[in-house]
Amino acid sequence: MSNLLDEIDINQYFPAALDWASNILLAILILLLGLWFAGKVNKLIVGASKKNKHLDDTLFRFLGSVARYLIIAFVVIAVLNRFGVQTASIVALLGAAGLAVGLALQGAMSNLAAGVMLLIFRPYKVNDFIDAAGRFGKVTEIDMFTTVLQTFDNQQVIVPNSQIWGDQIVNHSHYDVRGVDMHFGVAYDESTDEARAVIQSVLDNHPYVLKTPAPFVEVETLNNSSVDFLVRPFCKGEHYFDLLYSVPEQVKKALDENNIEIPFPHRKVILVKEKSE
Repeated sequence: MSNLLDEIDINQYFPAALDWASNILLAILILLLGLWFAGKVNKLIVGASKKNKHLDDTLFRFLGSVARYLIIAFVVIAVLNRFGVQTASIVALLGAAGLAVGLALQGAMSNLAAGVMLLIFRPYKVNDFIDAAGRFGKVTEIDMFTTVLQTFDNQQVIVPNSQIWGDQIVNHSHYDVRGVDMHFGVAYDESTDEARAVIQSVLDNHPYVLKTPAPFVEVETLNNSSVDFLVRPFCKGEHYFDLLYSVPEQVKKALDENNIEIPFPHRKVILVKEKSE
């Protein structure tokens, strides 16, 4: 009699145990396949950036991580669904939590969005000299939220990407050849041809001034007390500041040697003596 009862109990619970075991095995299979697929998608996205030098690794690593975690999230939901868990409420809860976090991190999200745009359109890259968000320096790092600059006095400046993307960006390293604009004034009594020849000789003898394109040396303005020349020599981008801070002194010395006056602002005062009645 007891053997019969044991057999009845076993037959009663055997289908449920089999169903539970199959659910566990299927859940493990789904989890393993999902993790493998998530890793595969991540590697494919990251690998796409390595095939094209114009694509940014940082952006694609970020996108690969986002895709990986999204797939894992769906896999976890599918696993829970195998055990009869109502996933609709979980998805709704996650959505509400995501909305709350997004509202709390509006500034961070705007920096993230700006970082994605900067990494897609790439107005500058690491080692470029840029002028952005009121700061000038060498780009040392670009991530999803900030851009790190190194200034000439060796300061590290961390600028939020939203401030850069929403403002004017000047990339001083974009072109290989740069023009360096400078202004020099000579007195009205001096010959403009002689002054131009002196300035041109300084540029011709400078080691960093390119022959092509040729330097531009012309009168730009007839000022109150001087005739002003616009001088624009061209150089390789890495020599821009060498020209900017060496040519003015050399031009000053050359004009002095040739007795060409560099005027300073002055005002002529005429005194009129009134006749007494």
